[in-house]
Amino acid sequence: MVLHKYSGSGNDFLIFHSFVQKDRSHLAKILCDRHNGIGADGLVVLIPHSKYAYTWEFYNSDGSRAKMCGNASRCVAHYAYSQHLAPPTHSFLTQAGEIKVSIKEDTIESNLGPYRLLEEFELDMAQYSGKWYLVDTGVPHLVHFVSDFKKLPYTKNNMLKTLRKRYDANVNIALIQNSHKIYLSTYERGVEDITLACGTGMAAVFAIAHLFYKTDSKTILIPPGKEELLLSFSGKEIIYEGRVKFVGICIVPDSDLELE
Repeated sequence: MVLHKYSGSGNDFLIFHSFVQKDRSHLAKILCDRHNGIGADGLVVLIPHSKYAYTWEFYNSDGSRAKMCGNASRCVAHYAYSQHLAPPTHSFLTQAGEIKVSIKEDTIESNLGPYRLLEEFELDMAQYSGKWYLVDTGVPHLVHFVSDFKKLPYTKNNMLKTLRKRYDANVNIALIQNSHKIYLSTYERGVEDITLACGTGMAAVFAIAHLFYKTDSKTILIPPGKEELLLSFSGKEIIYEGRVKFVGICIVPDSDLELE
């Protein structure tokens, strides 16, 4: 098995393409294991499609499925183009719907589509007390804003795990520095930890900040990986732009894969 490893703002993925669609949950757990496997936040498999350039199977590192992943959308776009599976501007299908992408060298622009605000509520949870928002940007995200950089978490804690399980959503803690720059940390379900970046999480924070806190319609978001990512609106759709990194090719003998 030949896998290509990519990183989108520190969010890393193993990618390959196949003609066969099937459940690869167990394979994802084996390959994404950072101690006994290759190591990644997720596994992505591209499958041919009659209407779109391709469709995908997306797996978190624990083997669970996700409808959408912003950083993975940029990485698979670059992979598909470099493997001559798609032109530089194309669309592919996810469980969250159509995703439009455009490649300019190693900078990828991904149209994540419109967001949906699901709920607003108040929580009393120590340093995370106050207003919370539940928003769907392909997958569900909780969003909360703090005013002190010291309250941005860079390691997982029990409150983040509690919120993730209670709402079955990713959890985002963000700080608005000014009208065009936001810092954030995202605790991702499926990875069950704070990752260096989360594209749909940045989209959720960007949308809520613009809607309720009057930030600009084109804003820089900075995740724990410290890369500056540009998010903007095209009508009601969120455009996510940033660089991707091709890490390398991994060859795994089929005999080494303990498949079910």
